[in-house]
Amino acid sequence: MRYKLTFVVGLALGYVLGTKAGRERYEQLKKSARQVAQNPAVRNTAESAAQQGRQFAGKAYHAVSDKVGDRVPDSVAQRVRSLRDRSVNGAGEDDWGTSNT
Repeated sequence: MRYKLTFVVGLALGYVLGTKAGRERYEQLKKSARQVAQNPAVRNTAESAAQQGRQFAGKAYHAVSDKVGDRVPDSVAQRVRSLRDRSVNGAGEDDWGTSNT
């Protein structure tokens, strides 16, 4: 899904940068993208996909940690603990300043 989205975004960006339609077409595309992004159905779908991703990541973490155990270097274990603590404490942003919604 992420690769398809990246492809579509790249395609749209290439079209905008390569078009000879000018600023008017760019504004139309920008308005359309904003409308799609603000659509409640799109937002709900994105939120549910993010929630499922977090659930799967948690399951994968537990499965891997059960198999790997203490063989993980301390630096990696500390980083995982800090990320887990941050998500438990309800921090709303990741390292890039984006929301974890």
